[in-house]
Amino acid sequence: MTKKREQQNETRALLDQHGIQMWSEEKIERFRATLLSWYDIEKRTLPWRISNDPYRIWVSEIMLQQTRVDTVIPYYLNFMEQFPTIKDLSQAHEDKLLKAWEGLGYYSRVRNMQKAAKQIMTDYEGEMPRDPKEIIKLSGIGPYTAGAIASMAFDLPEPAVDGNVMRVVSRLFEIEVDIAKPASRKIFEAVMREIIDPYKPGDFNQAFMDLGSSICTPKNYHPELSPIKEFNASYINETWANYPVKSKKKKAVPVYYDGFLIENEHGEFLLEKRPKEGLLANMWIFPLLEEQEKERENTIKLQKKLKEDYSIEIRLMEKSFSEVTHIFSHLKWTIAVYYGKLSCVEKVLPEKCQWVHPDNFNEYTFPGPQTKLWQSYLAYQNMQ
Repeated sequence: MTKKREQQNETRALLDQHGIQMWSEEKIERFRATLLSWYDIEKRTLPWRISNDPYRIWVSEIMLQQTRVDTVIPYYLNFMEQFPTIKDLSQAHEDKLLKAWEGLGYYSRVRNMQKAAKQIMTDYEGEMPRDPKEIIKLSGIGPYTAGAIASMAFDLPEPAVDGNVMRVVSRLFEIEVDIAKPASRKIFEAVMREIIDPYKPGDFNQAFMDLGSSICTPKNYHPELSPIKEFNASYINETWANYPVKSKKKKAVPVYYDGFLIENEHGEFLLEKRPKEGLLANMWIFPLLEEQEKERENTIKLQKKLKEDYSIEIRLMEKSFSEVTHIFSHLKWTIAVYYGKLSCVEKVLPEKCQWVHPDNFNEYTFPGPQTKLWQSYLAYQNMQ
């Protein structure tokens, strides 16, 4: 038995196990033709689609994780201008790299990209490997991104299964598995391996992505407008509202902070660099003190803590002037924002801290919470 035949048998067994009835070969051919004809006319014009350069595809796919297309486009263009090749990315200074990513969030994505670029320079002579099994070995690249690169850059019939694809496929075949469970991905990959166009796999995968982001959306879905409605079992059976099956996501854990905008006599503000590891690693933010639940400390205690941690004495306002929230994938930060004036400073600040004038903020990489703190301060100043 050939390896290909063995894989086909495994795929069919997986589909049978979950009650998914695959189409006939003739129906699969008609589906491919219908979907690709629609894509040829309706495909979105996007800057990373102008070529099949694996580097451009890779960068775009990493940026598009957890981020809207219209947000990504200017970041992508700027990033490609600053780091036009894998070599440039591998050699980039981390501060410059993080600054180019500032505002996209999930900064581990770009750090992993640089690690992968270094792997490519060391292990693959500076060229993206063509074999999906090698691509997936690169830092930060999972099954979806490996499939996207393999199909779009190298015309290999590899599925690229993301949320859009799972949503479309679950409605096409009335698939009952929970798409929120990681193990479910293999089922959708199995379906896609059966129906993917072997001659235009990149276009096929991108057609699913475009369909999922335009017509087959999570909400306000109108299946009657879909170019593939004649193949859609959930449309034919009027069950589309039941798909995809998705369990509720766990709520983000609440964490409470006091945040401090501390200004010295030169109009500079105190910034602190985050640790090298962990959340917001190596980024700059105003000083934060974590609180227990919502029990806020009084001003005197806060001033004492700041002196202990930062070797500074400040005159702090009696109450916070604002409260900002920032939601990470697993945490929800709520920050009470205070303004303070420096009254006395020790000769040496902690090594992780600097006084920085707002005119120079653009030289520092700020995470989302930092930007929100500064915007809240500017709004407060305008009100005053």
